[in-house]
Amino acid sequence: MKPIKLPLTLLFFFFATIVFAQKATIRGVVLDESNNPLSGVNVTYEGIGTISDLGGYYLLEIPSNQEVTVTFSHVGHKNAKLRFNLSPNEDYELNPVLRVDVEQIPEVVISGRENKRVEGVTTISPEVIRKMVGANAGVENLLKSLPGVNGNDELSTQYAVRGGNYDENLVYVNEIEVYRPFLIRSGQQEGLSFVNSDLTSNVEFSAGGFQAKYGDKLSSVLDITYRRPVNFGASVDLSLLGASGSVEGISKNGRLSGILGIRYRDNSLLVNAKETETNYRPKFADAQTYLTYKFTNNFELSFLGNVSLNEYSYRPLTRQTNFGTIADPIALLVFYEGREEDRYNTYFGALKSTWVVSDNYTAKFIASLYQTTEQEYFDILAEYRLGEVNTEIGSEDLGTVEFTRGIGGQLTHARNDLDALILNVEHKGNLSLEENNIEYGIKYTREDIRDRVQEYEIIDSAGFSIRPPIFPPNDQPYQPNTSPIEPYTNVRAQNDAQIDRISGYAQWSRKTNLGNSELWLNAGVRAHNWTVSGKNITSTTQTVFSPRAQIALKPDWEMDMLFRLSGGVYHQPPFYRELRDSSGTVRPGVKAQKSIHIVFGNDYSFKMWDRAFRLNSEIYYKHLTDVNPYTLENVRIRYRATNNAVAYAYGLDLRLAGEFVPGTESWLSFGYLKTEENIEDRGYIFRPTDQRLKFGVLFQDYVKVIPSLKMYLNLTYNTGLPGGSPSYADPYKYQVRLPDYKRADLGVSYVIVDNTKFRDSGWLKPFKEFSVGAEIFNIFDVQNSITNTFVRDVYTKVQYSIPNYLTPRVFNVRLTAKF
Repeated sequence: MKPIKLPLTLLFFFFATIVFAQKATIRGVVLDESNNPLSGVNVTYEGIGTISDLGGYYLLEIPSNQEVTVTFSHVGHKNAKLRFNLSPNEDYELNPVLRVDVEQIPEVVISGRENKRVEGVTTISPEVIRKMVGANAGVENLLKSLPGVNGNDELSTQYAVRGGNYDENLVYVNEIEVYRPFLIRSGQQEGLSFVNSDLTSNVEFSAGGFQAKYGDKLSSVLDITYRRPVNFGASVDLSLLGASGSVEGISKNGRLSGILGIRYRDNSLLVNAKETETNYRPKFADAQTYLTYKFTNNFELSFLGNVSLNEYSYRPLTRQTNFGTIADPIALLVFYEGREEDRYNTYFGALKSTWVVSDNYTAKFIASLYQTTEQEYFDILAEYRLGEVNTEIGSEDLGTVEFTRGIGGQLTHARNDLDALILNVEHKGNLSLEENNIEYGIKYTREDIRDRVQEYEIIDSAGFSIRPPIFPPNDQPYQPNTSPIEPYTNVRAQNDAQIDRISGYAQWSRKTNLGNSELWLNAGVRAHNWTVSGKNITSTTQTVFSPRAQIALKPDWEMDMLFRLSGGVYHQPPFYRELRDSSGTVRPGVKAQKSIHIVFGNDYSFKMWDRAFRLNSEIYYKHLTDVNPYTLENVRIRYRATNNAVAYAYGLDLRLAGEFVPGTESWLSFGYLKTEENIEDRGYIFRPTDQRLKFGVLFQDYVKVIPSLKMYLNLTYNTGLPGGSPSYADPYKYQVRLPDYKRADLGVSYVIVDNTKFRDSGWLKPFKEFSVGAEIFNIFDVQNSITNTFVRDVYTKVQYSIPNYLTPRVFNVRLTAKF
């Protein structure tokens, strides 16, 4: 298959002139008395200002060649006022320290984080993400502790939100949409998430009802902001699962800043602990960088780059899975031959320019290029025995198969290649007119995909080849079948497809008053036009419109309550995978799935134990039409590539967050969900992501007499997903659920150096932070399963479902340091 050629020139340059304004810049990090970054600090002059982010960083432009008084104010701290008289284009760094004010400031200022409450966006501290324990630690690991977000595979970074699937989630890094590989079948093949937690400064997540400025997906938005350095720094994280490191810095004149992160991941510790004995040699590595150059106070250019190299080499040897009951214990014993060699290499680059044309108007231009080359090659022969297990206590043969009930074999083969090139060119604008804010954007996307699918599966039971289920019913292998011998599954296709998209949005927002109460309004609309074409593909063009709106009310009550109503029409124009049916054929006429989404939310902030807490509550309803049904096996999604179903989803999400332990952030979450679909008017059945109940706990603590000894606990309980039936089965005949998913991960660390324990001598002097710790994944050694293997008993004519278990209890050690 010929690779896709990269274009010789990229459409990155959108500016012809740069306006040099007579302004200067003050920037830095606001600190408290313990030298910790202080977020939500108002930095103002003459009524104009900004707010420090979660890392305490702020940037304020002031007039040059004149004396200006800048005020730093924050709830519970004394105001700091400083006078400046800077030269044109001067970049001045100031890191002020605010002292605690005994007399609390009476007026609470709505900060940037509070504005996200209005939008229904959850803001997560990057520091919590970096410290929280998990088998696949990172942003996605923490998202799975939120209500409405489900994931039943600790090796996977993919997640489902409120009844949607893994393809229905938007992910942005610095306003740039990012993608993930196509051919992943199981969590252990995934490698690294695109998002590098070491580089993040802000994480925002919306589980539904999001604004028109976000793209065309049905379920959620994850919006990541990478950090802009204010001084030199470096970090390293080492564990038995891999390593990561980052370095950051800024030029003397403050114009150029950059951060670089490198990661390596090895899942051997987790995969080798599973029931299948393997030779497993994975290589998951990536490098990311975010660079910013500020030409003037009004214009800057940034670059986001990523190179990810993932090689998955897997050679299974043997497997024994015991199941059944105490009275009738059964074991599946499998001997393997062959191996699997997968490769996922991705390259991503994006340029973003920001031009502050005036105090009221900002223009942004973004261009990005993403290429992925993927291969999935395997030939694996599995020969199995199904038999009775020796349960005699004290016997030397305890746990071994004594009597064979059935024998059989399975041969799986694949030679799948995919080469995809995705080009995006986008312009965004933000215009402020008194109390009104207008945002708009237009985007062109070109997707060029070359795909070869060649895979088959042959099943043999007691010497008979099992035919595919599309053949007429028969009692094989017990009665002879005269039909031709065919592989159980056989897919062969070669596709060359192109998708051209033009999308855009416009939205208006305003803050006003309703009596003594505060009222926020937002309304907007998206439009999306796409054309599918390619070799042997009939060109098809479609257009959809998606109006959306939000309203939030903060009553003039003593209680700090915020009510929010949002929703609208959400479309998901099909991506390539949604156009390809089970035979590998591309169907260009597949319509965009449509969802009418309504969300009602309430945020209640209160004091408990003299500490701040917040209770977030949301109820939601989705009505979906033109649904494209799919099957879900592990993390592999296979669509029917038809719009022959309707569906609905509704539920309740609750989250109580706050300082359960002083100085830490923890939360409890609960979610209830029901989602069903009606395919070809045959009646409603469970959708593959119908996860009824979800409980999550994220808890941080420390030993009071030894505050440097810290504990991190991550608990998850999800009721079982539909999916316990064979992938080829008619879903109306098999509505079997997998067992409930239960998991507890515990991490303990000891802080040797931090901002309260500086070392001014010895080998620890170079460290700003240094800690060592231990982690226990799956503390209670629960046997969670993600799929089933189905084999037949030649004597009793019974087909057994044998669970494919996930990772057992695993121990890990970890070392983190900052310089």
